[in-house]
Amino acid sequence: MRHNKKFNHLSRKKAHRDALLANMTISLIKHKRIFTTLAKAKALRVYAEPLINRAKEDSTANRRLVFSYLQNKEAVTELFREISQKIADRPGGYTRILKTGNRLGDNAKTCFIELVDYNENMLKEKKEAKTRRTRRSAKKKTTAEAPVAEAPAAEAPVAELPAAETPAAE
Repeated sequence: MRHNKKFNHLSRKKAHRDALLANMTISLIKHKRIFTTLAKAKALRVYAEPLINRAKEDSTANRRLVFSYLQNKEAVTELFREISQKIADRPGGYTRILKTGNRLGDNAKTCFIELVDYNENMLKEKKEAKTRRTRRSAKKKTTAEAPVAEAPAAEAPVAELPAAETPAAE
């Protein structure tokens, strides 16, 4: 039976797991992207996103609460200064997990977890995608223009038909 197993314990005791997730969160805040196993990344997302959400409101209480989890002044300062400005309008989903395959030694599933607003390549693609037209808008424009374009085309074959019939009649 799997009673009371709502989250992955990562084969560690509580103190070890808390230290692991705190250190990984500090690294994520400092470097914006870290490579790890898929299980650790999923556990990290559950641990880090509420802390990142606290950074939206810069108050002494929120700073103290985040510091009680992370125990690192530089990470807390960066979280409340730079990261909080980029995520101010985002309602949630501050991290992204992208799978990278299996590790050679033990075949563990690996991935990297990153802060969403700091991946410049994906932000450029997102901006380019907004400027492109969708198929629906193109269809509406072509249907409006189609009757105008078809009217001269319908008259042209009528004029060609008698010329085509004369060689066939001979």
